[in-house]
Amino acid sequence: MQEKLRIGCGAGFSGDRIEPAMILTEKGNLDYLVLECLAERTIALAQKRKKQDPKAGYDVLLERRILGLLPLLLKNKTRLITNMGAANPLAGAEKIIEIAQKLGLKLKVAVVLGDDVFNRISGTELSLEGNEALLSYGNLVSANAYLGVDSILPALKTDANIILTGRVADPSLFLAPMIYELGWNTSDLDLMGKGTVIGHLLECAGQITGGYFADPVSKPIPDMHILGHPFVDIYTDGTAIISKVSGTGGAISVQTAKEQLLYEVIDPGKYVTPDVIADFSSVKFFEQNKDEIRVVGGSGKGIPKTLKVSVGYEAGFIGEGEISYAGSHAIERAKLAAEIIEKRIGDRFDEFKVDYIGLSSMHGQELSRNYLPYEIRLRIAGKTKDRSLAQLVGEEVEALYTNGPAGGGGARKYTHEVIGVVSILMDRNNINSSIQVLES
Repeated sequence: MQEKLRIGCGAGFSGDRIEPAMILTEKGNLDYLVLECLAERTIALAQKRKKQDPKAGYDVLLERRILGLLPLLLKNKTRLITNMGAANPLAGAEKIIEIAQKLGLKLKVAVVLGDDVFNRISGTELSLEGNEALLSYGNLVSANAYLGVDSILPALKTDANIILTGRVADPSLFLAPMIYELGWNTSDLDLMGKGTVIGHLLECAGQITGGYFADPVSKPIPDMHILGHPFVDIYTDGTAIISKVSGTGGAISVQTAKEQLLYEVIDPGKYVTPDVIADFSSVKFFEQNKDEIRVVGGSGKGIPKTLKVSVGYEAGFIGEGEISYAGSHAIERAKLAAEIIEKRIGDRFDEFKVDYIGLSSMHGQELSRNYLPYEIRLRIAGKTKDRSLAQLVGEEVEALYTNGPAGGGGARKYTHEVIGVVSILMDRNNINSSIQVLES
């Protein structure tokens, strides 16, 4: 049993930068590196890719991340825990083994399975969002349960270099090695709560070092072009010290920590994870040194009897078109362009939206009438179940070049499929996880 454990977070979402993880692994003196790369819509889209290709469905950046990280992980004896397995963790593990063999490296990967519960839903379950039957939303494409530490702990016991999961609750990726290395008992709800606090603070990576926090006027953060990601030292009593590698950009402070603590939290006194119903209300932060804060507090109130399941469904297509107008009467010309498109095709869509970027696109209403922008970007979008109809939006916007107001330029058009996500709760006793070990 260790007295102290160091975990770094090298990614907070699927498209995160790769360099911070490499710096953490090379210079952070880590015991564990966590890459948290999975959002609800991310895994639904991954399930679509898997249906098209049984060898696909893991994170699209998995190969690039592993190629850069693997030699550093083995050199520094750092274990990796990541949910880059997405919808197909077994195929992702096979790809990692393939990379290791090409590099001539000996490697063991433990794969966590069991989050995919698509075959266990009937479609009659009622969603948490609208209390409507799942089938009423559209053709269902995925159903993934949020697993907890009990799914990861058996993988840690295999001494695998890499633990690859699918859908696991974000804080659980961090809490599992705390339990395993520090000798915590999962029935100690206060320690589970403290560990969940720490995991939640780390899970978004650069957000606690100033990313998504910075404002150059009111909240300036230095050297964001080389923003570093955080690591944490956790002690047996559940206290923790969060810092970053010296020389990297960003800042860690009580302010950045407070914002991250409340990020995506509806009720700080009742933050529900598969491992514990955590209470964040007693958490305190203390600045010890520059870019170093101590975290104290957090507790637990119980363990939920159900697990959240994210269900993906086909929600149609969105067609978009954009075009710019500048100079005198820019907004008037943009409004004429929007009127032309609305009269031509607006009534053919389930949803149709006009945005004047820079004037009303964020809040839905125009700024002061005294504000006359010199330039305006018109965006028109339509949602429909018909892909060809969705494509028509961009085509009509592009046609404004010679069929609309004077001076339009920079037209763009694109169409994309929409994957909707709703949630249900499932009895945790009906969800069984397992592991599979692969070696190079």
